[in-house]
Amino acid sequence: MQEEKMSQRQMKEAFVSNLNGTNLMEITLGLSLPPICTVCRGLLLILFQLHSTWGIHLLVDFAILVVPLVTSCTVLSPVLFLVPLILTSLGAGMFYQIYKRRNCYLGAPPRKIIQEFLNSRLAPERIPAVTHFRVFINVLTAISILAVDFPLYPRRYAKTEVYGTGVMDLGVGAFVFGNALVCPEVRRGPGVGRSKFHYLARQLFSVWPLVFLGLGRLISVKSVGYHEHLSEYGVHWNFFFTLAIVKVTASLLLVLFSPHKSWVVAMGLAVFYQIALDLAQLKVLILHGSDGRGTRVGMLNANREGIFSTWGYVAIYLAGVQTGLFMLKTRSLLSDWIKAIGSLLLIVSGLFTFLHIAQDYIGPVSRRMANLAFSIWTVAQCLSFLSFLLLGDVLLVLSKFLIKGVDVPCSWNLIQSSGAVKKRETGSPAPETERKPLNLCLIAAINRNQLLFFLLANVMTGLVNMMVDTLNSSTSWTLSLLHLYMFSNCLIMYALHILSVTVKWW
Repeated sequence: MQEEKMSQRQMKEAFVSNLNGTNLMEITLGLSLPPICTVCRGLLLILFQLHSTWGIHLLVDFAILVVPLVTSCTVLSPVLFLVPLILTSLGAGMFYQIYKRRNCYLGAPPRKIIQEFLNSRLAPERIPAVTHFRVFINVLTAISILAVDFPLYPRRYAKTEVYGTGVMDLGVGAFVFGNALVCPEVRRGPGVGRSKFHYLARQLFSVWPLVFLGLGRLISVKSVGYHEHLSEYGVHWNFFFTLAIVKVTASLLLVLFSPHKSWVVAMGLAVFYQIALDLAQLKVLILHGSDGRGTRVGMLNANREGIFSTWGYVAIYLAGVQTGLFMLKTRSLLSDWIKAIGSLLLIVSGLFTFLHIAQDYIGPVSRRMANLAFSIWTVAQCLSFLSFLLLGDVLLVLSKFLIKGVDVPCSWNLIQSSGAVKKRETGSPAPETERKPLNLCLIAAINRNQLLFFLLANVMTGLVNMMVDTLNSSTSWTLSLLHLYMFSNCLIMYALHILSVTVKWW
């Protein structure tokens, strides 16, 4: 029995090893799905003005926001390019119906409507795209960490062995980037007069749960003999440790340097680390160990990938800090946000150009080392994803602009228009600012307890792997398990959200 268990463990380890990733276009296509799903869900709520029980809202959100993501990385992966096209077509049809049913600017020419729309003002207290970014990275991560153990999940999406761009490689970097978007240095707001050491102290206090979770994962994985991919982080290291070290290190650097110059520090750190990889033979140490034979003797050799790749993730985190500050910049008009999206897309184009140069003359993308190309690629994909989410938010705002009184949870609120609302129908709903936003939203539910969601997904992934022969699962069985697993996670988050329970003990 022990030999059979060891054989099963080795088979699972081999199943997620020696992979080379996919191409950038396929990853970008996949990143377009969450924004499109969010827009379709919002248009559906506006069109039908759904007011029902929390169970109906949960089912609608799960069906539109989660199911397409599960199927697109499993059964629909061979025709992934069709999924955004189909969903966009459905969204276009719903938007056309909304335009025909508008209760504002009846009879006004489209040019006049667009002009008034661009001069609209948005509620400044929140930026939905940031929340969506962090939630969807969490959701995509939860799907992938279980789906990767099934044959239905394409091997090109899994983490690469040394070089390449896999979907799960991006997930690690995007998780770090998403944490930086809302770090204390970004959210300092009213506390701008406080010492930089105040934010360092807050960061030190906030990372101890990550340390305990990392220790808990280490002990549980070793005690049950769970399969591991050693070249991912090493023998004892895991992502919880990486995230904790990255957050503290970045905060220390931001004590020395202004957060508004964090992009300079990020670039300098990424370049310096790449020089160390190439000229100081750090690359050889990471890939082959200190003896050149890949042995895992000693703490440094045992965990060399996790320890040294931290520097690359710190660079990504600092780039996320700069992006968070950019997102929080005061913008009074919707047209200002249109310009911001244009700026982000321009930066994305530049980063992909630099990525092409880096891969040709310095080295290909390597998640294992978190090298310069990996940092550039991660930031470029994160900024493109954020731009897609912002564009989706703008489309939803336009729909809400046409039909006053409708409400879409976790979306921007219009507070006023520069011009008077013309030809508004008698008896139409009150303006959105006069109505209380709905609390029934899966995005808000997951956002309330993101760390718990991530932890729950990891625990349930381990339980499924111990109870199910994932390597020999059929297509129907795989899809059933993945949907049940995701629905269970979402249901727990939704229940906590409805009860206004935030599980945060630090």
